[in-house]
Amino acid sequence: MSLKENLRIMIVDDMSVSRALIAQSLDEIGIKHYATENDAKVALGKLAANPVHLVISDMNMPGMSGLQLLRALRSAKTTQRIGFILITGTPSPDIVREGQQLGLNNLIRKPFTSATVKSAIESVVGKL
Repeated sequence: MSLKENLRIMIVDDMSVSRALIAQSLDEIGIKHYATENDAKVALGKLAANPVHLVISDMNMPGMSGLQLLRALRSAKTTQRIGFILITGTPSPDIVREGQQLGLNNLIRKPFTSATVKSAIESVVGKL
């Protein structure tokens, strides 16, 4: 089985349209095993119980931002090695710097294409 067939991803974004666009990109790439979650706190609980290989998370969400989710994942033994890609329309130097300090694996700028998503994923997990 190829990496593409085994890779498990969680999409975390409070906006249903954004979740759907990311999911559509994964479908186009050929990634079949992904889950979506609209609440970062709920996602954190699900990831602690059942870790995935990679999280693709929006930056700006109510309750818990993408960077706060990354910090929480990195602080727990069961989730600290999960790959993490942040999606944002405004990747300010502060966001990039904090993300790097927390162990961010990659960043995707909105708007994105399927090719951009594939490239970002491959930089974290290897060739699909």
